[in-house]
Amino acid sequence: MHEDVQRCVRAVRSRDSRFDGWFFTAVVTTGIYCRPSCPVVPPKAENMRFYPSAAAAQLAGFRACKRCRPDASPGSPEWNHRADLVARAMRLIADGVVDRDGVPGLAARLGYSERQIERQLLAEVGAGPLALARAQRAQTARLLVETTALPMAEVALAAGFRSIRAFNDTVREVFGLAPTELRRRAGTCPATSGALSLRLPFRAPLCPDNVFGHLVATAVPGVEEWRGGAYRRTLRLPHGHGVVALRPMPDHVACRLSLTDLRDLPIAINRCRRLLDLDADPVAVDDLLREDPLLTELVDKNPGRRVPRTVDSAEFAVRTVLGQQVSTAAARTLAARLVTAHGEPVDDDEGGLTHLFPSPSALAALDPERLAFPRARRRALLALVEALAAGEIDLEVSGDWRQARARLAALPGIGPWSVESIAMRALGDPDAFVVSDLGVRLAARELGLPRTPAALTARAAAWRPWRAYAVQYLWATGDHAINTLPAA
Repeated sequence: MHEDVQRCVRAVRSRDSRFDGWFFTAVVTTGIYCRPSCPVVPPKAENMRFYPSAAAAQLAGFRACKRCRPDASPGSPEWNHRADLVARAMRLIADGVVDRDGVPGLAARLGYSERQIERQLLAEVGAGPLALARAQRAQTARLLVETTALPMAEVALAAGFRSIRAFNDTVREVFGLAPTELRRRAGTCPATSGALSLRLPFRAPLCPDNVFGHLVATAVPGVEEWRGGAYRRTLRLPHGHGVVALRPMPDHVACRLSLTDLRDLPIAINRCRRLLDLDADPVAVDDLLREDPLLTELVDKNPGRRVPRTVDSAEFAVRTVLGQQVSTAAARTLAARLVTAHGEPVDDDEGGLTHLFPSPSALAALDPERLAFPRARRRALLALVEALAAGEIDLEVSGDWRQARARLAALPGIGPWSVESIAMRALGDPDAFVVSDLGVRLAARELGLPRTPAALTARAAAWRPWRAYAVQYLWATGDHAINTLPAA
């Protein structure tokens, strides 16, 4: 979009927040870059330059605006509804792969050469993997500087900088202020220990009922809970574990994070955003779905529905198999038994969370005779966890959606419903369609849509590439807890 100059100028002049994250506006006369919705008086069109990412603007020598904080805007929805090399690379960089494993590690995960990845990122995003990772480190540093009282040397290490000098130079270059000045402008900081409180932005509208309602209705005891008006859960992270509390607010999601290692902060934030689908473009989704007269009323009633996703793709795949042909309550019970027997214990001073969900390697050592469910489902579960533990199926953000579907479908006992559920919520495919789902079939009958899977799939072609979002609206026709935000 950044190449459509006239459209970008109109968005800036109207301060249209729907385009935050889609592109960034740099002003040549001031040397700063902003998000489209920046509240300052828009500059002259001839002084504007447009970039596809904050990293590209920084690479061109522009500093982040102190007022609109463009580095903290919602991410581009492009990286969540595409499965090509650039989108997969962007998701991996956001998940901290470059900081942990370098560009060689990124290339190895994607199966391309470093040169190919660099060339394609530069062509589309305006910055290579190192510059994109640097921009993310700068944003993490800013969060830690402004929300904690940690010594600057510890902030630099937690944000991923290799030296305090690189940390200082980057903060000054990106934000136009020294780290100590950033902290002074932010006001009083909390103590060095305890949870971090953050605000997760999103593109309006957001219907919190379905995303929070779904997560709470299917919550696994010990791993997830609804407490005090917030959805809380444990997180398995590269350097340790964490506990997050997410509370819907009118213009943001309040996020409270407790981490055993602050180096996991950007990864934890990214996974929480992915869980709640906060980088979606609800206007584009809803505009397309409204074109179907049978969906118009549903969309207008509660616009901005998101697809509830996951913080751990392997966990969700296991839970999907457990939930085959049983009720939501039964699936929760089965998952809770696995958690109690094989999950890793954690401490939670603020609530009732007790475990991390067991990893595939832990579950691969299960004695199938001790699993209290039908033999066919035992066989399916063990085949799945063995394939995940061996790395034969990649369900992570770098995964190839087509390949993952094919390998899941080849496992015994994994049918189309399970494959599409995993594609929708674990892989993040916005076009996944669970045509055989009971809730979808009941909605089809109520709305007058075709009832057979083949006919309904053909009818749903008009909803592409947003069929996963159409499912959220179809589910809304039923009286189920997944559609209701729990009481505080």
